[in-house]
Amino acid sequence: MSMSDPIADMLTRIRNAQMVEKKEVSIPASNLKSAIASVMQQEGYIESFSVDGEKAAKTLTIKLKYFENKPVIDTLQRISKPSLRVYAASTEMPSVMNGLGIVIVSTPKGVMTGQSATTQNVGGEVLCSVY
Repeated sequence: MSMSDPIADMLTRIRNAQMVEKKEVSIPASNLKSAIASVMQQEGYIESFSVDGEKAAKTLTIKLKYFENKPVIDTLQRISKPSLRVYAASTEMPSVMNGLGIVIVSTPKGVMTGQSATTQNVGGEVLCSVY
């Protein structure tokens, strides 16, 4: 059975794993999910990630990050959904908690943070926010 929103499923699995203080979480892999995990790692929200397995059965394993026994990620929120896509130009990129969080954007130049998209002057689909 296919999933209607695999990115929301990824964010929910991370959220649920952090609530029970798991060290890592496994998710069915895709190129977009790997790119989102890469941005989260570059920004310091997760420790690391790896893609394991063969072609059809790849899994994305994300090692979660904690500071003083509390998860580094406070909130993961899906913004653009299959039922309502949200796009932003480079000049209209949303801000999360006055710059304390990030938005992850899918652009023609790849998946990046909203701040990177603004500096590179590209817009795109606003996937999610992390803070």
